[in-house]
Amino acid sequence: MPEVYCFEGVILNRFEEQCVIVTGAGSGFGEATAKRFASEKANVVVSDVEAASAAKVCDEIQKAGGKAISVTCDVSVEADMEDLVDKAIGEFGAVDVMVNNAGYSHMSRLLWKISVEEFDAVFAVNVKGVFLGCKHVIPRMIERKKGVIVNIASVGAIAPRAGVTPYNGTKGAVLTMTKGLAMETARHNIRVNAVNPVAAETGFMKGAMGVDQLEDEDRERLISTIPLGRMAEPFDVAAAVTFLSSEDARFITGTSLNVDGGRSV
Repeated sequence: MPEVYCFEGVILNRFEEQCVIVTGAGSGFGEATAKRFASEKANVVVSDVEAASAAKVCDEIQKAGGKAISVTCDVSVEADMEDLVDKAIGEFGAVDVMVNNAGYSHMSRLLWKISVEEFDAVFAVNVKGVFLGCKHVIPRMIERKKGVIVNIASVGAIAPRAGVTPYNGTKGAVLTMTKGLAMETARHNIRVNAVNPVAAETGFMKGAMGVDQLEDEDRERLISTIPLGRMAEPFDVAAAVTFLSSEDARFITGTSLNVDGGRSV
């Protein structure tokens, strides 16, 4: 990860001594987001259902001079999410930012060919996981009268692609929960926003496409629908999340930021 981020020669340390939880931080968007926060001096809680992946990212942050701990967590299990928040507070004293990033997709196929088990699994992670993250972190933020939550949704929530309809449905639910939570928590000085990424070549793509790497034909087909002419990169999402979490966005709540290269236009 870069040691520092600069804007017009100014080093960005926007999160110095703030505690940030990132779920699904063992790879992809979550890994990039955790490392971006760490580079800006945050104390990062690297959470993932894969213990080894979380530990690896945590170790890389620490070796680069950052502060981090790793916590194994299945976001669909309430005891795990409660434990995650407790460990973050136990280690760093409070939670300033919660990034509900962990996600799962069923294989790409027509809705009527998706099993009930696949449907339940995608809603358990993508919707219940966000619910549980918010349920257990918001009371602790209310105690301090401040906090930020960023939920990772998808451009598929507003511009769905065929083949991932239940997945898109989960992300639509995330957007609706984001707006509702923003209304419920504003009086406590808590902001809640969402980020809508377009497709990216991360490990997450394997869940939807069933391949470790896209074929050239599939890649070009996806890119052809994105006006800026490329897929998303983890850095793009990390930059959007840190912006929404920072004081630069202090008057923004209840919104979703499309990081999609114009895909939704």
